[in-house]
Amino acid sequence: MTTPDPNPDLPRVRLMPKANARAIRHGFPWVYANELVTDRRTKALKPGALAVLEDSARTPMGVVAVNPASRIICRMLDRDPNAHIDRDWFARRLAHALALRDRLYDAPFYRLVHAEGDGLPGLVIDRFGDTVVVQPNAAWAEARLDDLTAALVEVTGVTTVLKNAAGRTRALEGLDDESAVLAGTAPSAPLPVPMSGATYMADLTGGQKTGLFYDQRPNHAFAARLAGPGTRVLDVFSHVGGFALAMLAGGADHALAVDGSAPALELAAQGAAASNLSDRFETRQGDAFDTLAALAEEGAQFDVVICDPPAFAPSKKALDAGLRAYERIARMAAPLVVPGGYLGLCSCSHAADLANFRAACTRGIGKAGRAGQLLRTGFAGPDHPQLPQLAETGYLKALFYRL
Repeated sequence: MTTPDPNPDLPRVRLMPKANARAIRHGFPWVYANELVTDRRTKALKPGALAVLEDSARTPMGVVAVNPASRIICRMLDRDPNAHIDRDWFARRLAHALALRDRLYDAPFYRLVHAEGDGLPGLVIDRFGDTVVVQPNAAWAEARLDDLTAALVEVTGVTTVLKNAAGRTRALEGLDDESAVLAGTAPSAPLPVPMSGATYMADLTGGQKTGLFYDQRPNHAFAARLAGPGTRVLDVFSHVGGFALAMLAGGADHALAVDGSAPALELAAQGAAASNLSDRFETRQGDAFDTLAALAEEGAQFDVVICDPPAFAPSKKALDAGLRAYERIARMAAPLVVPGGYLGLCSCSHAADLANFRAACTRGIGKAGRAGQLLRTGFAGPDHPQLPQLAETGYLKALFYRL
């Protein structure tokens, strides 16, 4: 008796003999273009098409999304070769993700889906109460937005679903940069988000990424413990108030938020007002490096300095330049910290691993003539679960030194 082929309606794609099939069987979610047999039929598949992945011996391994135009040519969606990727499938994945957040958080403000970390490759969803912002950064998710949106509304009960099409990875997948309203009505003003003891204002339609960064929440909480009475705080690359608002809520006397974006700083000021912290909050717009240099010339000193820059090393090609930038930030920030004060340095570059990032920061502190105790190494919160087989899902690092 022969075993019927799984998913007979789906095309087959096959690994080359040299490909590491064992790693994929053990949970690695990607197949690179040089690991797949790319015959004429495979090359003719539309970006985002589904297929059954086979090893070189033609044993089915699971259902994958295929994008012949991408360096990541296959993304594993389901290790069951018989799986059907439909609305019900999305609902099951989303319910699994929601159950974790319901256990972790008292209010519906969190990252609901963290791409591969939640079994939905290339898909990021952040939740803001009754509104969610979806970033479909892979072609398969873009092609199935209708099923995804219906499942989102069904599982979570949200009323508004927004699509954010910004981001470098969409271009790598051959996708456009047109954002859209998928369900409900886009908010006409920034939404208040309670987090870290403060209120943050999230611009879901015109802000960076999905409007707010939830990943730093546990690092905000640690920084707030350093901010007792009399504490003066400098928060560089503050975005919409980031560490500054959390430390003010934790009892700091004064915080200066620095960012290159005037709209972001305006949202930070609105957050300070909503948190009743305006009298202790100040903003300064400008390039971070220029502002650090200016503060040093002014003789400014702070009890806590935090630098949370954008990704200086977004790819392996940018790694060396990125590490030099992290070292420079540490070298310029360290002299602004009072003796016995604290310096927090962050990286969201997955290409810069923890060891390289820590070495660059420690080198910069030393070149500034300071010595530091490393107190804490922080990562993203548990609403950003890591897929252990994929380092990219654990991109965030935060180092806290006492100088």
